[in-house]
Amino acid sequence: MTGFEGWWPYVFIAVAGWLATDIWRWLGVVAGNRLREDSEALNWVRAVATALVAAVVAKLILYPTGVLETSPLWLRLGSIAVGAAAFFAAAQKPAVGIAAAILTLATGLYMLGF
Repeated sequence: MTGFEGWWPYVFIAVAGWLATDIWRWLGVVAGNRLREDSEALNWVRAVATALVAAVVAKLILYPTGVLETSPLWLRLGSIAVGAAAFFAAAQKPAVGIAAAILTLATGLYMLGF
């Protein structure tokens, strides 16, 4: 029984986390099937999701932590600009924009000796 005593908090966290998020996923599936693609509710959800992503990206650029904290602000802003340009140049493919931004940041850090 001593082996299980060290694992039960992790099992509890996994089960509680799964239950807490899975309910919302199923409710989203049920509600999503009944919504029209051009409905006001779905437009609001898209706007909130976009705002959340923008806030996370802004936080990562302006107040980075970890390794990203060592990079200069101009390099982080330049990487975002290159990524956005690549995104629009590649017919709005997110993978292209993300890859371009990461490659620009990595190249800049390498050239600066980080």
